[in-house]
Amino acid sequence: MDNNIRSALNLLGLARRAGKLSLGFDSAEESVIKKKSRLIITAVDISERTLSAFYKKAESNNINIIASNIPMADLGAAVGKLVGVVSVNDEGFAKKLQQLLA
Repeated sequence: MDNNIRSALNLLGLARRAGKLSLGFDSAEESVIKKKSRLIITAVDISERTLSAFYKKAESNNINIIASNIPMADLGAAVGKLVGVVSVNDEGFAKKLQQLLA
């Protein structure tokens, strides 16, 4: 795992503790619908159907989405819950994560 991914996972843990994430499909979807989401991050091993659904939701709401190469297990370890989709609901965290995962 490279340093940028490690840094991104650490930052996601910090964002979780700060209450700036929505974890899992339903919670992230709700953040998108309520216009709270600033960035969607998906795990590498989520289903194509889930990924496609989030691309459509993110595009229609003008939200950036990163289909990362991070497995669900690593993403889950960083945020404390096994998830394949994370919504970042803070502009500062979203910008830094985009830089790290670009």
